[in-house]
Amino acid sequence: MKSNQSFFIKLLIIQCLTVVCFSQDFDFFYLVQQWPGSYCDSKQSCCYPTTGKPDADFGIHGLWPNYRDGSYPSNCDSNNPYDESEISDLIRSMQEEWPTLACPSGNGSKFWAHEWDKHGTCSESVLSQHQYFEAALDLKKDVDLVQILKKAGIRANGESYPLYDIKDAIKDAVGVTPWIECNVDSSGNSQLYQVYLCVDTSGKNIIECPVMPRGKCGSRIEFPAF
Repeated sequence: MKSNQSFFIKLLIIQCLTVVCFSQDFDFFYLVQQWPGSYCDSKQSCCYPTTGKPDADFGIHGLWPNYRDGSYPSNCDSNNPYDESEISDLIRSMQEEWPTLACPSGNGSKFWAHEWDKHGTCSESVLSQHQYFEAALDLKKDVDLVQILKKAGIRANGESYPLYDIKDAIKDAVGVTPWIECNVDSSGNSQLYQVYLCVDTSGKNIIECPVMPRGKCGSRIEFPAF
C-alpha cells in the first residue's frame, strides 16, 4: 500500500513539474515597433519583402514577454512551432503591419516563425498562436505612432528632433512613458529606430513599463524618410 502511495506521489510531482515547465511565467510584454527608414538607413541596409515596399509606417517587430528584473524567457516550447495555417486569416494584415526587411527578401514567414518560436511560445499559457499575433496587430492599431508624432510636428523627413519631444508626444497620446531605441545611419548619426511600449499579461492593455531596456540615444535624433 505504501509503495503504491509513494508511486502516485512521485507521479503527481512529475506532472506538476511538467506543467511548470510548459506554462511559462512572465510579468509583462514589450510591444516593439520599428521604423523602416532607420532599419534600411544603416550599414546592414535592407531588402523589401517579396510583397513589395512597405508603407511609410512603423512596423511591428515583436510582442516580447519579459520579467520585472529585466530578464526575459525565450524559446519556451519546441513542441509548439510556428504554424502558418493557424493564422491564415491574419496573413494579409501581418504583411502590412509586420513586414520583414531582412535580406534576402522574403514573404515574412521566416520572421514571424522566429518571433513565435523565440517569444510567443513563452506566453502560450495565456495566448494561443492566433491570439498572440492578433494581440500585436490590435495593439498596433490602437497606437498610430506616425500620426501621434505628426500631430506634434515630428515628421519622417530626415530632420533631427529632441528626444524629449518624441517621448513626450507619445506619452501625451498613449498615457504611458515609451522607451526609444536608436541605431546609427551609415554616417554614424543617431536615429529613431524602435519604440517600446509595455503591455499587461493579457496582451490587451498598455501599461507603464515595470523596467526599461538598456541603451540610450543622443539628446537629438534623426527621423529618416522612408
